Amino acid sequence: MTQRSYGQFCPVAMAAEILCTRWTVVLLREMVAGSTRFNDLRRGVPRMSPALLSQRLKELEASGVLRRDASATESGVFEYRLTAAGRELEPLVEAFGVWGQRWVSTELSLQQLDASLLMWDMRRHLDLTPMPRRRSVVQFRYPEQTPQNRVWWLLVEPGAPVDLCSVDPGFDVDLYVSTDLRTMTAIWMGVDTVRQALATQRMALTGDAPLGADMQTWLGLSPFAKQRKLAS
Repeated sequence: MTQRSYGQFCPVAMAAEILCTRWTVVLLREMVAGSTRFNDLRRGVPRMSPALLSQRLKELEASGVLRRDASATESGVFEYRLTAAGRELEPLVEAFGVWGQRWVSTELSLQQLDASLLMWDMRRHLDLTPMPRRRSVVQFRYPEQTPQNRVWWLLVEPGAPVDLCSVDPGFDVDLYVSTDLRTMTAIWMGVDTVRQALATQRMALTGDAPLGADMQTWLGLSPFAKQRKLAS
């Protein structure tokens, strides 16, 4: 019996021994969202050390929750994919998010700001439908953040995955977005809007006017944003 074992045969306790270690549910969130490679998983859990990430992946593989496959396109690269057992956890991960959106207070959530995670989430949930059928570059600037987290670029090209850059990619910028990280996070969570942020001068948009006008739509928002808040 391992030191962390609850010492109970109950299926709830046995499942908790696998799933309730630190970072595990958050890591599963990333896999449910579609991340399969180590570096992509790291971008979704930027405060998790590479050593701990590697350890959790090995534990989940040993438990039959995921499998590690060699990439079909790149030599020496591995991809982590949920097994049938892992896919059964998707409703559980979603339920965590729904509960957190409904019952954790907005103020408490907005004390946990993370520019890297916010931009990574935004990158994978963009709604490309209203965006131009050409390359679009949107720069986000958070003036109050440290230089490392202050400026980000989203590159959107038809038929290609959306790219997120923290270093200037060298393309002309179509739309500049300047706001504070708290405001952008609140918009992403669905507790604020682009219109309100603009009206109260907490956000400034410069550049392509149609692209700016459609921003609330193409942002896509958090998959939990539509959940009604039950906590203040």
